[in-house]
Amino acid sequence: MKVLLLSPELFRHEGGIARIMRLYLKALCEIAGPTGRVDSVVLNDQPGHEPRLADYTNDRLGEHVGCDYRKLRFLRSTLRLSRRADLLICSHLHQLPITWLAAKLDSRLKYLLVAHGIEVWRPYSLLERRALLGAHRILCVSEYTRRQMLRFCPDLDPARLVVVPNTLDPRFTPGPNQPALPTLFALPRILSVGRLASADAYKGFDLLIESLPLIRRDYPTARLRIVGQGDDQPRLTALATRLGVAGSVDFLGPIDDEALRTEYAACDLFALPSRREGFGLVYLEAMTHGKPCIGARAGGAPEVINDTVGALVEYGNLADLAAAVSDLVRHPRDSEVVRRHAGTFAFPVFQRRLAAILG
Repeated sequence: MKVLLLSPELFRHEGGIARIMRLYLKALCEIAGPTGRVDSVVLNDQPGHEPRLADYTNDRLGEHVGCDYRKLRFLRSTLRLSRRADLLICSHLHQLPITWLAAKLDSRLKYLLVAHGIEVWRPYSLLERRALLGAHRILCVSEYTRRQMLRFCPDLDPARLVVVPNTLDPRFTPGPNQPALPTLFALPRILSVGRLASADAYKGFDLLIESLPLIRRDYPTARLRIVGQGDDQPRLTALATRLGVAGSVDFLGPIDDEALRTEYAACDLFALPSRREGFGLVYLEAMTHGKPCIGARAGGAPEVINDTVGALVEYGNLADLAAAVSDLVRHPRDSEVVRRHAGTFAFPVFQRRLAAILG
């Protein structure tokens, strides 16, 4: 198997697509076989040596090209490397027309699209629609994403759209004998993780802050810790001040993986009441630490969270959100059940599913 993987980003910034595409690269290298080869072209990453690449590849990796935001270099590298590939895997709809062009220039090539979430939950341009119709497979991270794509492009063959749930980075997963951390804060300690960008206001960080006065009626010492950064943080900080809960909200900014693992281990529950999550890797990260999760009954979150591992709430309903926090405090979920549920999305499961699809 000779594969060319196209990605918008792998290492330059941390984001859900970058993190899952690193795992696609790892899985492809491991299932390529002794005569296989995996080439990689990344639009936004810098050219040259990337030390973290070794964690996600093996000797099946051929060329790895970082294009430093240069679209012409991305196009040229894609067309050059596609000549020695059997299969192209495109990891973002915006890059699919280039993938379609490469296949047009070489009729033996097949190509796949990885469909994550909001980038495909919309009407498509004529060129995007044509490229979608030519895809051999579309790998959807959730059934919700699959339904949305069929909604916006009814001409798609439903059999070509297959659900491949996201997976956890095996390097992030805590070991079975991870020592318990001392209590750092008062009960309950609520953790949330994500980009604090105004374009991502749908993630619901403001709803968590707005629900704190309700939560503190029953739990005066409740604390919300938010990991992430972005241009929406000043608004969120001002919101906490206006509601009189600034002393109960900690904005931690961006932190490394070790510090993030500490936050997951120290929290009592995780919450991200987003209405537009294609999947929600952060839910799995929290569950791997045995922590129950709160998500909105929207997007792909209901395919990750159920009553045994957390709670789903109506997006925007503050009373519902506060009640879910109270329920998880008063009726804690079994941490081993939560971990086992996360295990159903483990990397070996993902790799086997991908290998079966690729044949």
